[in-house]
Amino acid sequence: MIIALLSDIHSNIEALNACLKHAAENGAERYAFLGDLVGYGASPEEVVAAVTRCAEQGAVAVKGNHDEAIERRAAYMNDATKESIEWTRGALTAKCRAFLSALPMLVRDGAMCFVHASAASPARWDYVDTPSAARRSVEAAQTTYTFSGHVHDQMLYFEGVQGKWSAFKPTPGSPVPIRGHRRWLALVGSVGQPRDGQPAAAYTLFDPAREQITFHRLAYDHVAAAEKIRQAGLPEAHAYRVEKGI
Repeated sequence: MIIALLSDIHSNIEALNACLKHAAENGAERYAFLGDLVGYGASPEEVVAAVTRCAEQGAVAVKGNHDEAIERRAAYMNDATKESIEWTRGALTAKCRAFLSALPMLVRDGAMCFVHASAASPARWDYVDTPSAARRSVEAAQTTYTFSGHVHDQMLYFEGVQGKWSAFKPTPGSPVPIRGHRRWLALVGSVGQPRDGQPAAAYTLFDPAREQITFHRLAYDHVAAAEKIRQAGLPEAHAYRVEKGI
């Protein structure tokens, strides 16, 4: 059963719809949303409603720091991000706010762990951006496969011989074998706000039966998504990032 892994949607319904369509066309039967459904973008209600529908059909969904900030103000966020969160809070219905509030920080499902940031301290929102950070997260997850977002990048960390952890930068569209005799942590990328200089949406497909993972990048109407941010009166920086992928 192929699992679609989507993270950091950030209220970008255009990017989310593109990824969901691609996943369905490529055999996805399960979905996991790894946090930060909202923030930055101009379509929070549409995104949360779409994820809610998926969750009602059995999808996994965990909480991200922007989702948490809807109910609990985060002092560490910069002014532009706080402005976006305030706007988002007012744009969401009570039902959608309740859905975000009820999301768990971490979900384990057999050999898999789903978490927005690090499984070692989910509520601290630590970045998993080094092999040592990946090792700490995987050891806390206590599973073969750990799937995360938060970093807005696509990366695969793995445990090699003698317990040494390494990083592998995947090529979009190229399947990578991830055999169960090792432990793995995949950063699945950002659906709605990638930051590697490419505006294309990023998400990942995992095939447990084949022990295979494929990272994807998809072109979508990022110009329209950016224009909606401007029309909503949100900070220009958020629109610029969607347009440029930075």
